[in-house]
Order: sequence, then C-alpha cells, then structure tokens
Amino acid sequence: MNSILELQGVSKTIRGKQLVQDVSFSVNAGEVFGFLGPNGAGKTTTIRMMVGLSDLTQGDLFISGYSIRSSYSEAIKHVGVIIENPEMYNHLTARKNMIHFARMNGAIDYDRINELLELVGLTNVIDKKVKTFSLGMKQRLGIAQALIHRPKLLILDEPTNGLDPEGIRLIRTYLRKLAKEEGLAVLVSSHLMSEMELMCDRFAIIQEGKMVHEEILVGTEEEKQSAYNVLVQEDQLNSALAIARNFDPQAVIKENKVCLLLDNHQISLFIRQLSSAVDVKEVIQSKESLEDRFLHLTNKEGVNL
Repeated sequence: MNSILELQGVSKTIRGKQLVQDVSFSVNAGEVFGFLGPNGAGKTTTIRMMVGLSDLTQGDLFISGYSIRSSYSEAIKHVGVIIENPEMYNHLTARKNMIHFARMNGAIDYDRINELLELVGLTNVIDKKVKTFSLGMKQRLGIAQALIHRPKLLILDEPTNGLDPEGIRLIRTYLRKLAKEEGLAVLVSSHLMSEMELMCDRFAIIQEGKMVHEEILVGTEEEKQSAYNVLVQEDQLNSALAIARNFDPQAVIKENKVCLLLDNHQISLFIRQLSSAVDVKEVIQSKESLEDRFLHLTNKEGVNL
C-alpha cells in the first residue's frame, strides 16, 4: 500500500488537558478514509494538526513522506483541504474562480481547470456566476479548487453538511471517482453514518482523544469485520465476555448475549476458545450497520457527532 498520510503517536495537550492521545493511522493512495467520533472526541483538533493549524505536542505526522514538524512547506504542498463550506467569490463564474485559485498556486493550467470541472460535473455551468449555484454545486466546485495544484491528499471536514439527498449522493460519487481516477488519498470527517458506510473504504473512530477502532469496509472477505451475538448460559456470561474481549476489547453484554466485532478470519478461533471454556448455545452473525457499530464501540445510546 502507498501510504500518503501517516500519523505516528500524535498527541495534543493544551493548558494541561490532553485533547488527543497517541493517535496512529494511515491513509493510502486511491482510498476514501472515514474519520469518526462524537462531539469533542478530538476529530477537529487532529485535522488542524494535519494541516499545520495546530502544533503537535508529541508524535509526528507525515504527508507523502514529509514530516509536518520538520518539513512543513514540503508536506503541505501535497494537501488540498475544505473545512465545512468552501470559500469562493460569488460574483465570479466557476471558471474565473478556478483561474483565481490556480493563479494563487503559481500557474494557470486551463486544461487542468476544464478537466476538474468535468470531473465534478460542472461543465454545463462553467460560465455561470457562483451566486446562482446550489450548496451542492458549491461543494463540488470547492473540491475542484482544492485539487487545482494536484495534491496527493484531500481532507474534507463535513463535506455533506446542509446538502439534500441528491447533493450528498453526488459528492459521494465524485469522491470515490477522484480516489480511483486520480489515485488520491481522501480523508473525510462526517456525522452521517449511512453515507460514510457507502463512501469509505476504511474508517477509524476516535473517542475522548484516543483511537478506539479501525475497520475495513471495502476489502477482501477475510479483512472485513462482522458483528456477532453469542448466547451462553446466564451464569457463564462474564466468562464468555472475558474471552470475547481478547478478540474485541469493546465487547459487551446486551440482552443476555455477548456482542462483539470480529475479523472474518477470527471467528473459528474464537468459537474454539469459547467452546473450551463455556457451554455455547448459539453464535449468530448479525447485520449491523456502521451506525450500530459506532454506537457499540462508543457505548452510546444515540449518535451525537
């Protein structure tokens, strides 16, 4: 795998309070990576460190091999970023906005501008003023602007905020297309679980500043994870839970069943270990959504991202 973004033990402390603690993950070329967590979990703080808006207290962060600590100017050249709504000149056309942003990056490549506007589906409005655009069209233009300098990493914080279902679907389609056709590494932070499940190849969950889970959504069958509900004798629930937590530290007892997430290649080993210690009545693979898994991993009753 060609890792474009790599976090190594990243931590952030402000006035004695640790906001982010020992966070490590990577994002590869050609994939869409979801970054999830409840409000106050440390998502925005981590993203600010990725783009140099906040210093790292500990650890390091590499973009295309360059350290954000020691080689900031080289690292940031490879990044395109949109934090919530993109900023643009409403009185200018889509084409002129793109020309302006290209000039800010040192050179105007008209072929690149046309290519990007076609890629995000705005060719038919290229000479219309941005003030006439819907929010979804502005988001797509913002993505095109962020790609004008051919970055290797695109960071989007809540890119579907305020969009209608059609706008959300289009953004999802274009991000997956960009990752595949441009070989781009895309990191997306969002609170829309159903969309993240459709959009992302992998995702990570951060809670109280710590990484609690990383999972593959698109991969080989063995790499993927599934949710399982295990039924044992009631007086053996705690014993079964202890074994389950060797495989999934976030395993819980719910409705007299042990609930856990397993990589698909782990299930045979888990059942063997469990059966040698307790009387297993039933192991059921459940069809959990990403939202269900998020709630399980963060021990939440409702999503509050």
